[in-house]
Amino acid sequence: MRVISTSLPSVLILEPQVFGDSRGFFYESYNERTFCGAGIADHRFVQTNVSRSAKGVLRGLHYQWPNPQRKLVNVLEGEVYDVAVDIRHGSPTFGQSVGVILTADNHRHFWIPEGFAHGFCVLSEFATFTYQCTALYDPKADAGIRWNDAALGIDWPISAPLLSDKDGKTPLLQDVPAERLPVYTP
Repeated sequence: MRVISTSLPSVLILEPQVFGDSRGFFYESYNERTFCGAGIADHRFVQTNVSRSAKGVLRGLHYQWPNPQRKLVNVLEGEVYDVAVDIRHGSPTFGQSVGVILTADNHRHFWIPEGFAHGFCVLSEFATFTYQCTALYDPKADAGIRWNDAALGIDWPISAPLLSDKDGKTPLLQDVPAERLPVYTP
């Protein structure tokens, strides 16, 4: 597996080695030893989610606090633009984001550590998206930040996304009380 660093420390793009022939392909989407070697240690996946969304759907920017989740995400069908935003209060990269194109063809995975909000928009007709999470979904800790918060400067490749009611009502990052944000610890 090739590990690609991003502009945000600990947010990683992972490219598995794909073995293909006329019958199809095979790759390891997760290998504990490889992850530990890449510095992604001290985690255990406890929940896996799958979503299927139509073109133009934007999901996010979501996070849990307290009870944060680390996520390993990838696309099984279609293409998405995936984003991680550092929302750790006191972080030197607070409010900064990184985005990556994930497709069924490039087989890339995106590692989102705790303390980061996450979202994606669908660029293909449909996309099937998987999330492996290190903490169970906690409705009391469920939170979000406005997808188009100008202070975040995310260059989404769509201008008028299809949003859930919940995602359409999320606050700007500056309006989230400090106690509802994770704290940066060096």
